[in-house]
Amino acid sequence: MSHHPVIIGVAGGTGSGKTTVSRHIREQVGYERIAYVQHDDYYKDASHLPMEERVKINYDHPDSLETPLLVEHLHRLQAGQPIAVPSYDFTTDTRLATTHTVYPRPVILVEGILIFVESELREMFDVKIFVDTESDIRFIRRLKRDMQERHRSAESVMEQWLTTVKPMHEEFVEPSKRCADVIIPRGGENHVALDMVVTRIESLLSR
Repeated sequence: MSHHPVIIGVAGGTGSGKTTVSRHIREQVGYERIAYVQHDDYYKDASHLPMEERVKINYDHPDSLETPLLVEHLHRLQAGQPIAVPSYDFTTDTRLATTHTVYPRPVILVEGILIFVESELREMFDVKIFVDTESDIRFIRRLKRDMQERHRSAESVMEQWLTTVKPMHEEFVEPSKRCADVIIPRGGENHVALDMVVTRIESLLSR
């Protein structure tokens, strides 16, 4: 790649609509122009622990993610090199042996709850977007997702929300909103804000 890629960060609390915002950006800018990376894929492997210990891990704390590997991968994409992104199984809380390849593109789109918390990662973004959604809506979305996709009981989801998700959101995610260049209320429903973001990305690409 002859030009330095534009790196976009999409952060926000769990269930805020980050993936919807990211999908809109990819659709409007063009899937073929975007390298899409999710911070969730970089959770540390817990396969060495018994299941009763895995469920006690605070997955909403920055230490649960292998962020240095993500930073390394972004540098590789900037240098025009493909990366092998880890695959994480949320039903067993383990990293799989398989990976998926992400190729360098003019835009690198990074999505994750905690991507604005780590300074080394945060400083790589040309545009920092925070998706801001009310906590009760986020909780309902989280409850549905974890029960349907990760086969967890309602009781376990509610306990995790109260013991780690909500406290970690207040300690890390919400304060990181101050680092954002753009705050999008209502997530994917805010078409005006989304169109403005896409226009900004196109402007950066045209330089």
